[in-house]
Amino acid sequence: MKKRIVSVLLVAAMAVSMFTGCGSKSDSKKSDSKSGEKTLEVWVPPLDEDTEKNWGDLLTDWEKENNCKVNITLVPWESYEETYTTALNSGEGPDVGYMYNEMFPTFIDAGAVEDMSSYVTDEDKKEYKYLSNGNMMDGQYGWPLVTGVPFVLYYNEDILTELGEKAPETWDDFARICKEATKDTDGDGTVDQYGLAMGLNTSNSGSGLQLLNGFYYFALWQNEGQIYADDLKSVTFADEAGTEAMQWLKDLTPYLNPDFMSYSWSDGFSQVFGAGKSAFGISRSSQTDGTTFAETYPDLNWDFVTSLKNKTYGTFGATDSLTLMSACEDKDLAMDFIKYVTGSEFMTKYHAKCPGAALTESEPYVGDEKMEKIYTEDKDKWHGLQAGPCGVQILTQLSANFQGIMSGETTVEEGLKEAEDYANGLLDEYWANK
Repeated sequence: MKKRIVSVLLVAAMAVSMFTGCGSKSDSKKSDSKSGEKTLEVWVPPLDEDTEKNWGDLLTDWEKENNCKVNITLVPWESYEETYTTALNSGEGPDVGYMYNEMFPTFIDAGAVEDMSSYVTDEDKKEYKYLSNGNMMDGQYGWPLVTGVPFVLYYNEDILTELGEKAPETWDDFARICKEATKDTDGDGTVDQYGLAMGLNTSNSGSGLQLLNGFYYFALWQNEGQIYADDLKSVTFADEAGTEAMQWLKDLTPYLNPDFMSYSWSDGFSQVFGAGKSAFGISRSSQTDGTTFAETYPDLNWDFVTSLKNKTYGTFGATDSLTLMSACEDKDLAMDFIKYVTGSEFMTKYHAKCPGAALTESEPYVGDEKMEKIYTEDKDKWHGLQAGPCGVQILTQLSANFQGIMSGETTVEEGLKEAEDYANGLLDEYWANK
C-alpha cells in the first residue's frame, strides 16, 4: 500500500510543479491586430449530440456584442482529465474550462483555476439556483453548468401493488419491500424477481466512480456520513455513520440480481429493472424519462422516489461547472461569457433543444411533468460531492473496496479500513507539504 501512495503522490507533485509554469498564452489567443477581434478558448465535453453547433448558434449575438470569437473545443469524456493535465503541463489550455467535482482539488492546488468570488454579485446569488455548489476549498472555483439529473430510486408499481406496498420512504421500508419482492414467481424453484437491480462491473462503463454516484453516496449521506472531515485532513467514510451505511448496503445483497457483478450500472438497470424483474432500480434521472421510458420500456409501470430517508435525505446529483482558468488573459470577458451561457436567455433556448435542469430562477422548467418535482419540492434532497484533496485517487480506491465488500471478497470493516488507510496516507503526505 505504501508504494501505491508514494507513486501517486510523485505523479501529483510533478503535475503541480509543471502547472505552476503555465501562465502564458499562445499568440493565437490574443486579439487579432487587424480587426481588433478577441478570441476566447472554451473547452467542454460533449454535452449533447452536437454541442459545438448547438452552443455556436446561440452565441452569435454575444460574439458580436463583445467583438469576440468563441472557439469551442470538445474534449472526449474517456480522456477528459488527462487532456487537461497534458495541455496545462505544456503551457496550453483553455480560457474557460469545464470540470466535475473530483477534478477540482488538483487544479485548484496547482493554481490552474481562478477563484471567481470577486465576480459573484448579490444578484447572482439570488438568480443562480446552484451557485453554492461551485464553492469549494474556500473559493468560488466553479460556476455550475450541468446540474440536476440526480440518481433516483425508481420502483415498479405493479410489483409493489401485488405486494400490497406503496412507495418506500425510509430505509426500513425499502429493505422490507426488497425482501418481499425477491421470490420465485413462476414456481420453477428459481428466484426470478429481485428487490433491487444492480450492476457493479466497470469493464464497459468507464470509471468506477460512477458506481459510487449511483449505489454508495445515497446511503452514506442518508446516514449523515461524509467522505472527508470538515478540515479535509482525513476521511470519515469509515466512521460509525459510514460503517452503518455500508453494512446496510451489504445486507441488501440477498435481494439483488445474483449476477450484479457482471452488469454495468446502466445494463443492470435496463436489463433487470427495465425488463420488469425487480421492484427497484437506481439510475440517473432525466427530465424526459416519462417520454423515453414509454418508448424503451413500454410494459413497465413505474414511478420514482428522489431520495429515501434514514437520518436525513441525500442522493448524488452532478454539479459540473465552468471554470475561469488562471492563465486567461481577459478574465472579465471570460466571466461575462460564463454568466451569459449559464444565464436564463441562453439556457432557455438551449434547453428547448437539449433538456436540462434550469440553472436560474428566471428560466422555466422544460421536460416531462412527471419529473418536475425533482427540481421543485425535492431540490434539497440531492447535491454534488464534497471536493477535497487527492479526490480521484481516494474515490477510485474506495470504489474498488466497495466492489470487494459487495461481492464478498472482503468484509465491511476490512474494506473500509483499507480504503481509509490509503486515503489518510495520501492526505498526510499532501498536508505535510503545505
